[in-house]
Amino acid sequence: MIMEKINRYLRIIIVVAVTFSISGCEKGLTDMNINKVDPTAMNPYLQLNSAIIGCWTNTQSWPVWHYAIVQQILTPTGTSVQGANYNQMSYQFNYHYIWNQYFTNPLKNLIDIIEATKDDPKRQNIYNSARIFKAYVSMVITDTYGDCPYFEAGKGYLEDIKYPAYDRQEDIYMDLLKELEEASAALDPAAYTSKEDIMYAGNTAQWKKLGYSLMLRTAMRLVKVDLETAEIWAKKAIAGGLMESNADNAVLRHSSLYINYNGYMFSGREYATFYLCKPFIDHLKSTNDPRLPKYAMRYVGAKSGAEFTLDRLSNDPDDMIGIPVGYNDVTILERLSIDGVASRFDYSLPNIRTVLQVTSPEYFVTYGQTQLLLAEAIVRGWATGDAAAVFETALRANLEQLSEYGPNATIEEAAIDEFVNANPLEAGNEIEHINTEYWVASFLNGPELWGNFRRSGFPDLEPNPYPGSEVPGDFVHRLPYPESEYVVNVSNVEIANGRQGLDEIGTRIWWDVDLD
Repeated sequence: MIMEKINRYLRIIIVVAVTFSISGCEKGLTDMNINKVDPTAMNPYLQLNSAIIGCWTNTQSWPVWHYAIVQQILTPTGTSVQGANYNQMSYQFNYHYIWNQYFTNPLKNLIDIIEATKDDPKRQNIYNSARIFKAYVSMVITDTYGDCPYFEAGKGYLEDIKYPAYDRQEDIYMDLLKELEEASAALDPAAYTSKEDIMYAGNTAQWKKLGYSLMLRTAMRLVKVDLETAEIWAKKAIAGGLMESNADNAVLRHSSLYINYNGYMFSGREYATFYLCKPFIDHLKSTNDPRLPKYAMRYVGAKSGAEFTLDRLSNDPDDMIGIPVGYNDVTILERLSIDGVASRFDYSLPNIRTVLQVTSPEYFVTYGQTQLLLAEAIVRGWATGDAAAVFETALRANLEQLSEYGPNATIEEAAIDEFVNANPLEAGNEIEHINTEYWVASFLNGPELWGNFRRSGFPDLEPNPYPGSEVPGDFVHRLPYPESEYVVNVSNVEIANGRQGLDEIGTRIWWDVDLD
């Protein structure tokens, strides 16, 4: 009996001890399970930076499509942009990169910023900066594909929208203009901002000028489809205040760690693949443009990539020969004697020693581009001022901008003066002259090159003559939706196709109407 009582008491003691031990452990574990490292909320300025970096215009092969369509850079070989050179859809290549990248990184971050800061009076500047850059991102997406998710885009987590509707491009554009107007006007230099912003270091005056400059670009997209609306919004943008110098350029700067992908691609694995197009080279030579030796280089007489040696390297404008459009690596052989080259390797290449280094900056919106659009607005009677003087300012701005690529790309002031004085705005031919210059000034800005070419119709390029073209007699007008959309969101894709037209590269988007 005594032993039983002892054992019972021991069991009670053990149970009590274990209970207190567990209770103590649970308290300790609770404290230990608090993660003091991972953030519970995101810094919106760092999210904005992520969105800007995620918009690298040259992160993958898709932007080179733009260069080939507007006949600046192409390859005759079966690589990343064979579709653009052949006017054919190359489904094995990443033509849908812009869709996958822009929706999943920049747009998602920007929408999250907007949602998290919209009701915070201390965060109104980052809220409105995010709205402005969201307009830029959304414009690139809709200009590439036409109708697309917009009002419901990026709201899978916020509102559990898994299958966003495709909105009409017309509705998207009207909201882009509204957003740019509201956000630009609401930016307040006296309110809180942060130098963590990699675009403008929190300078709200520059964000405001970007917003209005982007509004002018957006308005000018509409000149073929809705001239009255284009005029109304162009006037608003100009009154709001545009970029005033190259210091206001919206630019993404690179380093040896955060590289310019085009610089990497053209100087590395694609070094002997891409060439400058004949129409582009011929135009630059015809105007004695001092940008030619900054844009182009040539290994004179090279018969293979192995002969890309320094003793053959030339930047002399007289040596530059552009590759003709619409040939593949076999048919180009018939052009060699005509063009006076030893092989396809003997054509001019993009200059990797100046504008296409891995550390070269990339531009979203520039002062020079904006001044050209302003000059066009003046010609159309939508603004006061001297269109010829504004055009001259635009020329100077772009030529001076090349100094931002480094000393090898810098153009001397005397050469700038000589070029500007020799190329005044052509009276009676202003719209074509302005937009042909826009083509030159937007070199390496793929989405904008293609966008302004479609909306203006200039430069007056000959259609791609490739025999297997899927858009005979014309140019590529859009890219098809990704195959993944037909798997996960097919009903909304089909609605968009029924409204917009066949999901093909020859189908025109809303503002790209055929006026012929």
